[in-house]
Amino acid sequence: MSTATFVLAATSSEVLNVIAAFVGGLIIAGALVWAVQFGMTVRDRELPRPNPDEQPHLPDGGAVRESREMREPDEVPHAEGGKRLMPYELHSSSSRTRKDQHRRRWMPGTSGSFGSGGLGR
Repeated sequence: MSTATFVLAATSSEVLNVIAAFVGGLIIAGALVWAVQFGMTVRDRELPRPNPDEQPHLPDGGAVRESREMREPDEVPHAEGGKRLMPYELHSSSSRTRKDQHRRRWMPGTSGSFGSGGLGR
């Protein structure tokens, strides 16, 4: 084999690599164009978006405000005479409104939390 054959073989493989890269790029570009067209046809089949007057809005009385209340645990009632409690005899939630709604505030000289270094009570 002469040097000319090696040069010809090397250039032909380079040309094939360039052609393969170009064909691969065309396939990827075609797939992207198809995906965009498919997405547009799917979007055209969807229901139209609601108008601004069909959007949800605040009630006439304004925004609903948060209610604050002190809660206390609501214990499960004890069954009398060994009778089994049925689900309808239980309360719907595990807490109830506290009778005293006064919120206890932090007092100076009391510890804020465990390990805070306060004097404690």
